[in-house]
Amino acid sequence: MDFNLSEEQLMIQQAARDFAQNELLPEVIERDRDQKFPAEQVKKMGEMGLLGMMVDPKYGGAGMDSVSYVLAMEEIAKIDASAAVVMSVNNSLVCAGLEKFASEEQKVKYLTPLASGKVIGAFALSEPEAGSDATSQKTTAEDKGDYYLLNGIKNWITNGGTASYYIVIAQTDPEKKHKGINAFIVERGWEGFEIGPKEDKLGIRGSDTHSLIFNNVKVPKENRIGEDGFGFNFAMAVLNGGRIGIASQALGIASGAYELALKYAKTRKAFKTEIINHQAIAFKLADMATQITAARMLCFKAACEKDAGKDISESGAMAKLYASQVAMDTTIEAVQIHGGYGYVKEYHVERLMRDAKITQIYEGTSEIQKIVISRSIAK
Repeated sequence: MDFNLSEEQLMIQQAARDFAQNELLPEVIERDRDQKFPAEQVKKMGEMGLLGMMVDPKYGGAGMDSVSYVLAMEEIAKIDASAAVVMSVNNSLVCAGLEKFASEEQKVKYLTPLASGKVIGAFALSEPEAGSDATSQKTTAEDKGDYYLLNGIKNWITNGGTASYYIVIAQTDPEKKHKGINAFIVERGWEGFEIGPKEDKLGIRGSDTHSLIFNNVKVPKENRIGEDGFGFNFAMAVLNGGRIGIASQALGIASGAYELALKYAKTRKAFKTEIINHQAIAFKLADMATQITAARMLCFKAACEKDAGKDISESGAMAKLYASQVAMDTTIEAVQIHGGYGYVKEYHVERLMRDAKITQIYEGTSEIQKIVISRSIAK
């Protein structure tokens, strides 16, 4: 395996790093405090091609590889994990699924504006009683001939209040269980479609998280993705790829916290020397650096396998499982290294610690990742 990044990949990494420093870092604390969605920053991310990185240029995408996506995600998440999850959802859950499984008409109508960053999308799978158990969909899509009648509630939807298009998973034939589930493209503003209140969250507070309510929403037949009954397989395939995005977000949170802790340890003095010279601190940083490097390699491995067309269910799950744990461990230690300063917002690490936790929960909990991995290795 070649561990050297190409010139193009290095340019993408640097562009994302510069954007994060110049556009995301200012007011990131205020956005977190006020739960303010980074609307202007997301618009600029779209203009840079960061919201449809891997989509074919003929559909408005940037046509980049998955390793470039990992690199850009890490740089964005170092500074603002809320902006990073907007990027992840639009790339991994929305654009990737549409490009692979949607009809040509759907790609032209929906994928093109999404990949070009003119609008953003959302992926609606979770429900009040269907989180990890995605087969227990209570949202229904009743076949009415030339349209479906959509009814139900979706929970924890990232980009829920700002998206223009929503991929909604619903049950059409309960007797068929997971084989009776379908995926639909729903447009914002359709009659009967309501957006619930914004969630008040522990972390990623700038991210726009809402519940969605569907009350007799008419969805045209042409807005179903794939054949009848394909919805569950569609959701699982999309989530496999999505785990690379969340793993990269977790990696960015971890590396951002590490960089802040390293900088602080080189300047803060205790007992007449910089604290990095104390073994207790130096060993913490050594563990952090090692774990972050290992997490990055897992992300790269999953990304390379995705680009090679391989099954990434195992590698993606491993990357997300490990990177999310590294994000938690690293941010906790970063706060500890900062001491009392780490507990106040000015030094950023307390926000990163709060942001880290969700990476162990959404797009498949750590427990679900272990199920995926264990089933894979048992084959």
